[in-house]
Amino acid sequence: MAKKTIQDVAVKNKKVLMRVDFNVPLDDKQCITDDTRIRMALPSIQSVLERGGALILMSHLGRPKGAPTDAAKFSMRPTAVRLGELLHKKVEFAVDTIGPDAQAKVQRLASGDVLVLENVRFDPREQKGDAEFANALAAMADVYCNDAFGTCHREDASMYAVPKAMGNKPKVVGFLVAKEIEYLSDAVAKPKRPFVAILGGAKVSDKINVIKNLLGVCDRVLIGGAMAYTFSLAQGGKVGKSLVEPDKVDLAKELLQAGGKKLMLPVDTHCGDAFEASCKKVVVPAGQIPDGYQGLDIGPETAKAFADVVLNAKTIVWNGPMGVFEMPPFDAGTRAVAEAIAQSRGTSIIGGGDSAAAIQQMGFADRVSHVSTGGGASLSMLEGQKFASVEILDEA
Repeated sequence: MAKKTIQDVAVKNKKVLMRVDFNVPLDDKQCITDDTRIRMALPSIQSVLERGGALILMSHLGRPKGAPTDAAKFSMRPTAVRLGELLHKKVEFAVDTIGPDAQAKVQRLASGDVLVLENVRFDPREQKGDAEFANALAAMADVYCNDAFGTCHREDASMYAVPKAMGNKPKVVGFLVAKEIEYLSDAVAKPKRPFVAILGGAKVSDKINVIKNLLGVCDRVLIGGAMAYTFSLAQGGKVGKSLVEPDKVDLAKELLQAGGKKLMLPVDTHCGDAFEASCKKVVVPAGQIPDGYQGLDIGPETAKAFADVVLNAKTIVWNGPMGVFEMPPFDAGTRAVAEAIAQSRGTSIIGGGDSAAAIQQMGFADRVSHVSTGGGASLSMLEGQKFASVEILDEA
């Protein structure tokens, strides 16, 4: 069912508590190196401000462990500064989350004002989903908005306990979350066919449920990345010193049997004798990796075969690179897949994480239908999971 969005509620002279995903990368000097996540939240933020609301923004950043050094390392302050630059207006910052500074600044908020709270994970109660912590946050506002897709698969206090604590006050999704859910759920629930999934990355264990779910709904599931070597091992192949999961070989055998002709594995492998660009390189048939070598990318024949399947697809979901895309020449397989997706006329969804980084880095991001902002969340959705943090919000 569709959820109400921030556009569906009156916000004039009201305070809106918005959970955003400002978990941006920072350098050693606490300077933001990529502000994409802040920019992605701008449509929802501007919707509130343009209609006369006041905004309280909350987010986590990094994985603070409570050490004193974390206060500077993981502070939300740089995001408040950057947001102010993007909005061309002053953005207030509270040095705590529900403490005296936050409470005083919330009280002073007027229509059109923006306040960024300090990192919600500085309070250990956030990740415990604590009700008392959630009640204090919920009491700050008249409306709750979830625009943090990257955290939707978690039931942290700011994601689930806060909207629960809001009672009968409006609880809605932001534009980013609405778009993510629309693309990812529609792709699985009602895809145009042929429906092709491309799955890569290091571990079969990370994608077990995704593979199982997609084998049930896809026409083809293409497997690349290091997890292909575990499948190769399951078929009795030689994998040299490639990254494998020996304890997942039986599972790979089950998936091979369940997938049948739907499951498409590499036919050749680009290998190196060391994990470095200057290594000695060789292309061999899949399952014939020599001792002392490791698979670092799908081979050229596989890249061509995968690209041919992708070009004929009407719906494409891609999650996980085909090889070590950060290190040429082992980026060739990932590049071939990315280029085929960009050239295809189907609906294309890039499932966050390394795939999103690769499509951006290779210059194809503006030629795909949707690049997801949440790696873990998009995987969970492709597994067919429902998110409690979204289910609790108001129906449209």
